[in-house]
Amino acid sequence: TFWVGAAKDELLQKPFQKGKHTKVAHKNVAAHEWDREEARNRRQHLISMNAFERHKKFVSDYVLYYGGKIEEFRRSTSKDKTDLDVVRENHRFLWREEDEEDMTWEKELAKKYYDKLFKEYCIADLSRYKENKFGFRWRVENEVISGKGQFLCGNKRCENKEGLKSWEVNFAYVEQGEKRNALVKLRLCPECSFKLNYHHK
Repeated sequence: TFWVGAAKDELLQKPFQKGKHTKVAHKNVAAHEWDREEARNRRQHLISMNAFERHKKFVSDYVLYYGGKIEEFRRSTSKDKTDLDVVRENHRFLWREEDEEDMTWEKELAKKYYDKLFKEYCIADLSRYKENKFGFRWRVENEVISGKGQFLCGNKRCENKEGLKSWEVNFAYVEQGEKRNALVKLRLCPECSFKLNYHHK
């Protein structure tokens, strides 16, 4: 009976089937397999992070291993600039052909902002009219829609819409260390027109 049973087992055994393992794997093999599994998990964990999270983890691991302080890795923000800072530094009241030579990305940003302005009428700052000092700027989209500077007084602190008069002013200004002139148009109420012409009474 035993012989028949053994022969039956041999018949049922597939050609590619391995025999039953009776030996325990060597500890080096087990350690190698464990390292591979750990590396696979670590790689999967890093892949699941975004770039900034990975960066923070690497910096944290570096500090943990070599010592030091996280603060030493923080970059200085003293020279950081917003888009508005860049536009202010590179803005031109009027862009000329020579201004568009050697364009940097900062100049291109300022030019892009300039192109969105409406240059038919100006908005004026007449707060220092007694010193014969005036500030002018172009209108933005919201001011064009509301009529500011055309159907409402062009003085930025005045909303009068009665008796508006059109003026052409030779605006002399200093830009990028260079004196420039521009002929600009603005619409002002009688009171603000008086301020504009205060020194030409």
